[in-house]
Amino acid sequence: MGPSNPWSPNWRPDPSGGRLLAIRAARRGAFLAGLLYVPIGIAGALTATTEPSLAAMVIAIGLPGVALLGAGLAPAALGSRVDAVVVGIALAIGAPVAATASLVIGGWVIDSWIGDSALLASPILRAGVSAALGIAPLVGLAAAAWVTILRRISPPLPPPPPSAPTTL
Repeated sequence: MGPSNPWSPNWRPDPSGGRLLAIRAARRGAFLAGLLYVPIGIAGALTATTEPSLAAMVIAIGLPGVALLGAGLAPAALGSRVDAVVVGIALAIGAPVAATASLVIGGWVIDSWIGDSALLASPILRAGVSAALGIAPLVGLAAAAWVTILRRISPPLPPPPPSAPTTL
């Protein structure tokens, strides 16, 4: 446990305010990723041949996975430009995976409620993967927009404090 962990006996308040800025950046990143996922999810649902009620359910179930990914990647996006490019690539690759993972988990939960006759997880997985492949360029553009908007609306994080010298 390091000094950033509040359960650590060595925990100290952050005088630079970086911890609070990172928390706020994670919140903005989650909201922005969810906001960008909805139109892309609609576009993916339109390319797949599904009924509208199933498409709305798929969009609602996939949203938390993408929002969590956006929250996790947001503080790293505020670093250098190279970090921002890498985070954009990670979001472009990870968003369809996170959405599809949420869909599979949601399908499995719905299967457990309804019973053995529904078997929703496998059709949802197939539809999610095929829709993600069909709208891959849109996902890349949305990831670039996410990084750009996040860097514009969030203040930069302060540099980390110098580490204490280690003695062996």
